[in-house]
Amino acid sequence: MSQTFILRDYQTQAVEAALKHFRQGDDPAVIVLPTGAGKSLVIAELSRLAKGRVICLAHVKELVEQNHGKFLATGSAAGIFSAGLFSAGLGQKNSTAKTVFASIQSLSANLDAFHTPASLIIIDECHRVGMDESGQYHKTITHFRTLNPKVKILGLTATPYRLGSGWIYQQHYHGYTRPCADSFFKKCIFELPLQHMVKKAYLTPPIHYDAAIAHYDFSLLTESLDGEQNTDDIALNELIHKYPRVTKAVTEQILQLSQNRQGVMIFAATIDHAQEICGYLPAEQTALITGTTKIKQRDALIAAFKAKKIKYLVNVSVLTTGFDAPHVDVIAILRPTQSISLFQQIVGRGLRLSPGKKDCLVLDYTNNGYNIFQPEIGEKKPTQDSVAVQIICPQCNFANVFWGRKDSAGNILEHFGRRCHGLIEAPDDAASPEVPNGPKYETQCTYRFRFKHCPHCNQENDIAARQCQHCSKKLIDPDDILRRALNLKNNKVLRCAAITPQIIWADKCLKITYHDEDGLTLSETFRFNYKNSRQSFNDLFARRIANGSQSLQFNTLEELEKFLPYLPAPDFVIAKKQKHHWQVTERIFDYEGPYRKANELG
Repeated sequence: MSQTFILRDYQTQAVEAALKHFRQGDDPAVIVLPTGAGKSLVIAELSRLAKGRVICLAHVKELVEQNHGKFLATGSAAGIFSAGLFSAGLGQKNSTAKTVFASIQSLSANLDAFHTPASLIIIDECHRVGMDESGQYHKTITHFRTLNPKVKILGLTATPYRLGSGWIYQQHYHGYTRPCADSFFKKCIFELPLQHMVKKAYLTPPIHYDAAIAHYDFSLLTESLDGEQNTDDIALNELIHKYPRVTKAVTEQILQLSQNRQGVMIFAATIDHAQEICGYLPAEQTALITGTTKIKQRDALIAAFKAKKIKYLVNVSVLTTGFDAPHVDVIAILRPTQSISLFQQIVGRGLRLSPGKKDCLVLDYTNNGYNIFQPEIGEKKPTQDSVAVQIICPQCNFANVFWGRKDSAGNILEHFGRRCHGLIEAPDDAASPEVPNGPKYETQCTYRFRFKHCPHCNQENDIAARQCQHCSKKLIDPDDILRRALNLKNNKVLRCAAITPQIIWADKCLKITYHDEDGLTLSETFRFNYKNSRQSFNDLFARRIANGSQSLQFNTLEELEKFLPYLPAPDFVIAKKQKHHWQVTERIFDYEGPYRKANELG
């Protein structure tokens, strides 16, 4: 079979990674490639190399057609390498070809037409495979696993993380884990960063333009800002309509900056918002596409845009995937998102190479502060000034990337990571039962940067855990502790704003005074000449210095002295009334509940 396309180096690496992975086992795997990296060619090559039958799934007809077309373009479509389409939207239902490119909607509704086992199932935009076992993807996968229990399942996506559902895989081939034990896909076997694509001139350089006009303040919203969720349109419209001049000013600037540009894609927050934007754009050069646009009309508008008959294409949450218009050289973002990978996917609509195109202008009017090349953290920003920071695990030396805060000189002030994401080799007897001589199992590093101790076994658990993962006993919820203390007359709850540590050399002890916002105090003493008291201090305070980024233990006050300024303050301190004094009984760190912490607005 002749091959008319030559794969790029990273596409070859992705194919080889898939072949290597499936030679060793049957665990579902993921390949992460940025928008514009040519997933279709990777899919085509894997389909060509597969000895058995291949089912390639996508959620929109454009991707089904695109993947099928790339497969045909790699060589002859006759004989054993025949390919067929199974999509109602494309008017074809070929269920007998060796390689079938299908829409998940059409195939899942006609599973009786597929009797022959498949050796490989490829899922494009696989982040749409949810954990709901009654969904279309799970229904389809169950059917083909019934025909062949060892069918290989490979997913491809540019966005392996979604707010609301989390990471779509559990482990990464670079040696770290993702906090999503229930995800369908087990491992990411290849990932290509967006920056590599731009550096190697496989994609157009993005120019992130800092627009010097008013932005939308979407931080006022409490609902999900991820485009894959059902954001409250009423709340969005109310916010946008509060500032009508912003939309007009933004649109005027888009017109000004795109005068000498070929194609402009504008991502709006709601349909009302999109219609308002269109009202400020030249009608003969503007089109609007939403989820309610009829299919034939949508196809006609997209065709006109690709033919450059229309310059401005405004859309609401429908053209973030499965859309390919290489001439686009302006991306205007007027909709909120808290997912970095979704932000990068939107930007990716304008990064494909095209004749006469030097760069892509990215106009971000949401004030989200994302870096186009920033790695996905896997959590929403905890504070507006949060940036990605690298934190080395003191136990396994893995370089974690967490949200954190830096000062003006670039020094890390704090980070918000909970547990190390590093993967470490499991014990010697943990070889894979499926492949006796195969690679050993890997497990997540146990080091925790933030934690709460179990009162029964004193082991560390996640700060949100309700049951100890070591002794299985119930962990007391911090809200319950606070609620109970607030209702007891002989208890005092102090909302801690700061601490004052003081070494009393004569008594060989450390006195810690806790201060609240109004000047009230509580204090307690740790006696370093007693092992239990010293260990209690180390568990409570030393372990938390610098957000746990250093594993510190102090045996003497002399060792501790220079670290006094770095001791962390708890969020709440609870004391019980004794005869002549208040005895501290609880210190609550890393609190995330409904009660207000010190120096926060009520």
